[in-house]
Amino acid sequence: MGQAGCKGLYQSLFDYKTEKYVIAKNKKVGLLYRLLQVSILTYLVVWVFLVKKCYQDTDTSLQSSIITKVKGVTFTNTSELGERLWDVADYVIPPQGENVFFVITNLVVTPNQRQETCAESESIPDALCYEDSDCPPGEPVVAGNGVRTGRCLRAGSEQKGTCEIFAWCPVETKSRPAKPLLGEAEDFTVYIRNFIRFPKFNFSKTNVLDTTDRAFLKSCKFGPKDPYCPIFRLGSVVSWTGSSFQEIAVQGGVIGIQIEWDCDLDRAPSECYPRYYFNRLDNRFSENSLSSGYNFRFAKYYRDAAGVELRTLFKAYGIRFDVMVNGKAGKFNIIPTVINVGSGVALMGVGSFFCDLVLIYFIKKSHFYRDKKYEEAR
Repeated sequence: MGQAGCKGLYQSLFDYKTEKYVIAKNKKVGLLYRLLQVSILTYLVVWVFLVKKCYQDTDTSLQSSIITKVKGVTFTNTSELGERLWDVADYVIPPQGENVFFVITNLVVTPNQRQETCAESESIPDALCYEDSDCPPGEPVVAGNGVRTGRCLRAGSEQKGTCEIFAWCPVETKSRPAKPLLGEAEDFTVYIRNFIRFPKFNFSKTNVLDTTDRAFLKSCKFGPKDPYCPIFRLGSVVSWTGSSFQEIAVQGGVIGIQIEWDCDLDRAPSECYPRYYFNRLDNRFSENSLSSGYNFRFAKYYRDAAGVELRTLFKAYGIRFDVMVNGKAGKFNIIPTVINVGSGVALMGVGSFFCDLVLIYFIKKSHFYRDKKYEEAR
């Protein structure tokens, strides 16, 4: 018995087994099978290869650099600053031309401040007092402008007053102007130059059109008629976000400029170009929302004839522009192509499995086809 078993095992090593197919003459199941095949093949060709381009190797580790340059001048005449011409050095912060830049559109100016004692602003809740004991000396005013001196200053016969502080006096008391100081900044322009590189494919590109026309950048502006020009009008950028420049210029805001690269490196490099998207990033769901707007303070220092240090305090409202870049590049590679073709062939087997279930379980003559497909040996 043992020898016979070993002999049978040895002979079976040289056997070849092949599947037995049962051809079912059923038009409904046959039609279903062809529809499944066509659907799987359409999915594989259209979605996997044409739309998603899964035959390509991709690189999403984009290396990017942004250079910005704002242009424009305007003239103002105010009681605090007098007649003044504003150029790029005055209203753009920071001046280096980075991917984040701020354009001043409105100002609250407090001139000729010096370090001395004065009354804290009445708009600061922690500075309100009724007697000197409410102003412990040496303690800073919470969200205020200086340090308490120990005195409570009251106007006339009023019972309530504000603490005296040592600070840059006079403190800021003016409210935000209802009309933007630099409303004409709407017509200013910004030149955005973007350098990108996909390290996997050693591919580099810039968003500036490759042309020998030196006058191109001096005359073009980005828009539907000129989508390859990297010069943007600030008013147009704001309007593309659904906002009004004159409204956002009053209290400020944050605008996002998204540069999207989607490069098919199987095509010519000239066909790899960016798409631009514009969004307002600060909260504007409520007109009086505390989270909307953008402002900060800065000062310019100087000394008078007696050598006393003074400063002019500026509370600047304006628009902050954040330039963000992302993208991907793809190029043909045999490995993802073979993997996705194999996946498609495997999906064809799913169609056969589904039709087998219908044939032997869900149609009227299922028992007949089941007997033909499966043989019992006793």
